Amino acid sequence: MKFYRRSSPAPRFQAMASDEMSETSAVTSSVQTGGLEQAMQMLSGLRNERFVVSRRRTGFGDCLWSLAAAWRFAKQTGRTLAIDWRGSCYLDEPFTNAFPVFFEPVQGIAGVRVICDDEINKCSFPGPFFPAWWNKPSIDCVYRPDEQIFRERDELDQLFQSQKDSDANTVVCDACLMWRCDQEAEREIFRSIKPRPEIQARIDAIYREHFESYSVIGIHVRHGNGEDIMGHAPYWADSERALRQVCNAIDKARGLSHAKPVKAFLCTDSAIVLEKVSTIFPDVWTIPKRFQAPQAGPLHKAGLGAEGGFSALIDMYLLARCDTVIRFPPTSAFTRYARLFAPRVIEFDLNDPSRLILIEETSQEFVAS
Repeated sequence: MKFYRRSSPAPRFQAMASDEMSETSAVTSSVQTGGLEQAMQMLSGLRNERFVVSRRRTGFGDCLWSLAAAWRFAKQTGRTLAIDWRGSCYLDEPFTNAFPVFFEPVQGIAGVRVICDDEINKCSFPGPFFPAWWNKPSIDCVYRPDEQIFRERDELDQLFQSQKDSDANTVVCDACLMWRCDQEAEREIFRSIKPRPEIQARIDAIYREHFESYSVIGIHVRHGNGEDIMGHAPYWADSERALRQVCNAIDKARGLSHAKPVKAFLCTDSAIVLEKVSTIFPDVWTIPKRFQAPQAGPLHKAGLGAEGGFSALIDMYLLARCDTVIRFPPTSAFTRYARLFAPRVIEFDLNDPSRLILIEETSQEFVAS
């Protein structure tokens, strides 16, 4: 999973109780929209609240999984959860919070108060902060090297595992937090957060037309198309072998029992993968999309605008409504939703990618490769 260096403005994370300039800045911002009295009430409320800020700019799988970890900590410690997805890889507007662009706004998730709209631009969260790096002046927070992001991920991991609270008023979760919460926390996030109605309508329309009358095998192949895919790289050390493994998994999935006629649905970020799989399985169906040129990098870039994000969400949510889902690699967060909710999943053994694992509800068994 690629960690992007910040190019968009840093958040306003200055401590307010002891910083008169920060108070003045926040008051001035609020005066413009509601008057001095309202501004002072906002400042007082922020001082008395404690926060967890979930900041991600990556793909939706990572965003939602990391959000689940942040929500779990907020729930355990009685904090307000702020969802800050500014600078998203799906938008070319660095000040816009991507969350309300793609998901219905929520005021709370299972007892946790949530801030998730563009009001995030007006918030000055109270210090001190955890991890300690965020106590630096805002101007120094604009650039964070990858080493710092990894360090913060480990610090947050240790905090979560300790089952203890932090003395900090604001805990900033600005790192990939996959595997840092239990599955029930993930399920709660996926149950509570819904795509915007216009996106959900497109998902439902495609489902009715192409899925409802079939037992659908959903196939997700994360290729990378030239980007740094980090932990996924071992699966593509031999690309021809990888594609044979995917096709083998499709054969195995077709051979399982199905209640309706079988239909295969492919989601991938690579035109080459689509071509190779379609050659062997001509009946495979996919939602038309504009692929990047070979080796040109990620499928969805900010320059494509919100439509790229809509396309990603449609694939993600349709995969979760398939009868059987094939995950390659299984380390991709994009299919985490499907992994938790699809009735049957086939994925590849992390220690031996040539071995397929069949997961049906709570059972798990190896399928001969």
